[in-house]
Amino acid sequence: MSESDTASLVYSLMLLVLVGSALISRALPIGQTIKMALAWIGIFALIFLLVSFRPEMKLIWQRISAELGLASAPEITGAPLTLRKREDGHFWVTAEVNGRPMRFMVDSGATFTAISTQAAQAAGIEPGGLGLKTVIETANGMVEADRASIADLRVGSLAMRDHDVLISDGLGETNLLGMNFLSELESWRVEGSSMILVPRQPSR
Repeated sequence: MSESDTASLVYSLMLLVLVGSALISRALPIGQTIKMALAWIGIFALIFLLVSFRPEMKLIWQRISAELGLASAPEITGAPLTLRKREDGHFWVTAEVNGRPMRFMVDSGATFTAISTQAAQAAGIEPGGLGLKTVIETANGMVEADRASIADLRVGSLAMRDHDVLISDGLGETNLLGMNFLSELESWRVEGSSMILVPRQPSR
């Protein structure tokens, strides 16, 4: 458990103690007190889960809303973009992160876009998520990551605002453009040595 997780746990316990003290001071029947205590524990657990898995919940909602036709204006704007496969067999692109150029590998196997700590600092991206860590699986094993958001992301002819991203030292110098970016497109496909990214068109 990281220091931030420990701090969050301590804060949660302190809140539970305060709520418990308030319930005891009201001198309610034991059965009603237990029910209220369990309700408060459930509320704190729900808040903790929502904060801890905010990016995952957002990605799930985006997929559901798209399937149900509830999606609003497209998150990604611009014109279709074609990438060429490099000699190493991967698709690479130089994007602008808050106006700063950065090289990304397009990785459909990565659930979220992820950048190194050094890249985040260079682009002025501060970790969010109330200091809670996310554990992600990489080629080098499981690593901890901070959650954050890129205010302005431009990938060639494509542009996106407030893009959720993970920050981790365990990534080395490789920045990944993940599925939470690709899933916001109308479509993406690989044809031979090319990857074609097509943004959604605004509804009329």
